[in-house]
Amino acid sequence: MTAPSTGSSTHSSPSGHIRPTADSLTVLVVGAGGREHSLALAASHDPGVGAVHVAPGNPGTAAFATNHPVDIMDGPAVAALATSIGADLVIVGPEAPLVAGVADDVRAAGIACFGPSRAAAQLEGSKAFAKKVMADAQVPTAQSRVATTPAQAAAALDEFGAPYVVKDDGLAAGKGVIVTSDRAAALAHAAECDQVVIEEYLDGPELSLFVITDGTSAVPLLPAQDFKRVGEGDAGPNTGGMGSYAPLPWLPADVVDEVMVQVVRPTLERMRELGTPFAGLLYVGLALTAAGPRVVEFNARFGDPETEVVLPLLEGPFARVLLAAATGTLADAPALTVGPGAAVGVVLASTGYPTDPHPGGVIKLPPAHDDVQVIHSGTALDAHGQLVSAGGRVLVVVARGIDLADARAKAYAAVDRIDFPDGFCRRDIASPQRLAAIADQLS
Repeated sequence: MTAPSTGSSTHSSPSGHIRPTADSLTVLVVGAGGREHSLALAASHDPGVGAVHVAPGNPGTAAFATNHPVDIMDGPAVAALATSIGADLVIVGPEAPLVAGVADDVRAAGIACFGPSRAAAQLEGSKAFAKKVMADAQVPTAQSRVATTPAQAAAALDEFGAPYVVKDDGLAAGKGVIVTSDRAAALAHAAECDQVVIEEYLDGPELSLFVITDGTSAVPLLPAQDFKRVGEGDAGPNTGGMGSYAPLPWLPADVVDEVMVQVVRPTLERMRELGTPFAGLLYVGLALTAAGPRVVEFNARFGDPETEVVLPLLEGPFARVLLAAATGTLADAPALTVGPGAAVGVVLASTGYPTDPHPGGVIKLPPAHDDVQVIHSGTALDAHGQLVSAGGRVLVVVARGIDLADARAKAYAAVDRIDFPDGFCRRDIASPQRLAAIADQLS
């Protein structure tokens, strides 16, 4: 499967003074989580890359890249680090520094940066802004209302009815959304936020589509699905994601093309019209409803934990394609293709996650195993040099197999080889029962 470019690119790079790149690229990935570990690993596999740096990185990235301490919210500090190491490409992983404008500071230093500007990152930074862009571009999405008072929230809840969907307008690390049939709980969530977007409920399986873009040309990657609820059978509160898989055997073959035509191209065109072209990674969260694909949300960066299963299946010069997007030349970039097989990722989280995680638990990893990547999401080294948990989501165990069943079996076998008494995982990621239920829902 080839991920084709759509459209043509004739515009200049987001900064008019990006310096020429070297034959052997030096890449700096900004961030410390599983997404950044996966991005750095994918960049290191590009034969055109000579050195990979991660700031601040984690114990997992230290095994193959050079870690640097930095405040990722400090744009001038990130730009100074990129300059000091001679970076040819900076990849900003998390949403918060993108919304804060770190990519602008890097570009202002004359270094190519994969990540949208502060203005364009409002597609994720404000759900109300994203809804306005979608409305202007006639993108299919849920009807919605913006509420800043309890009375406005109550009126919107009554307008749309249960299940109630209430979204914090700002960044909330993937946990600012509540979907519930409990009206009181929906009102309470709205009261905790300065501004919320309340939407009609979209019925249908959800999926994530990553789109690499330079603002005009766009390259879709392989769709994936993650598991948001903390408990098996989708029980319990929302999390940042407890696992993921790709490809999606139940997804109709024409959906990606349909989304590119109905969602991605109109959105990019509208962002250009606003004077805030979106160059970077457009994450399109979708619900496959009876009326067709509908946008659940936009994000301005790679999603986590979907990145961990999508990138291992990609074949091609990953870093050089991101560089092309960062410099306005994506239409001329070499192709990325999707290799054979499937990938399944299982998150190991600290006990108590997401409400009250207990970091500090000692982790003992087995020797590396074929077809398995152990991605570090929230780990650290303690005073004795032991690997310990340092967050809610701690590891993502990713396995590649000839099909989903094979990948899933390998992933859980790898989970069981990890000694982490204070950790837990869902045991139903990409289960046959889950896949069958989705297929029945779509039939």
